[in-house]
Amino acid sequence: MTLPRNDGRPANALRTIRFEPGFNRYAEGSVLTRFGDTVVLCNASLEETVPPFLRGQGRGWVTAEYAMIPRAGSSRSPREAVRGRIGGRTHEIQRLIGRSLRAVTDLSLLGERTLVIDCDVLQADGGTRTAAITGSCLALSLALRKLEKNGVAAGRALKERVAAVSVGLVAGAALLDLNYEEDSRAAVDMNFVVTESGRFVEIQGTGEEATFSVPEFDRLRDLALEGCRELLRLQAEVLG
Repeated sequence: MTLPRNDGRPANALRTIRFEPGFNRYAEGSVLTRFGDTVVLCNASLEETVPPFLRGQGRGWVTAEYAMIPRAGSSRSPREAVRGRIGGRTHEIQRLIGRSLRAVTDLSLLGERTLVIDCDVLQADGGTRTAAITGSCLALSLALRKLEKNGVAAGRALKERVAAVSVGLVAGAALLDLNYEEDSRAAVDMNFVVTESGRFVEIQGTGEEATFSVPEFDRLRDLALEGCRELLRLQAEVLG
């Protein structure tokens, strides 16, 4: 079943993907990431310390923070810092980003160092978490390359890259890389985080007042794998 998409894409097409490396001059790794009209700034910063639970173990850590600027969406949302607490969705997304990056990083090679990835959503049109993961991996790669150029063994800590994409069932059609309009109508929406070697880091799937079958899941999985392969190829082009 085919469904006309509001931006004219085929069902199996990503939005226009753009990566702008070196966007922030100060961060060890920085990438402005665009998935269509979703724009996320991903900055990787090196800290010569680790969380208390890792001190003295000779291992490092990779973690992430995620936030949306007040006017990233159609109406203004107050900053969470002003409200005095971080929301549950923010906690969930930043933990997902951190898990995705740690899954492909050899923490034993970092020494007692932490790489913090800050993901700031400048504009949201669906798929902010998948854009943040994909851009964060590039920012991490660039930061580790900088360490390697400086003769630090930590520069070899990235085992492979990772990318993420959303898929969903909208009016019975399986669609890749949902924008907000599609996501808001999806009967089923899923996020896949996939490594270069085709292994899964995480799969998030929800039936929105609907159920889905094994064949439908298989269709969505195959679509997501196709999308992640293309995202990983685009990452490789940026890294050269």
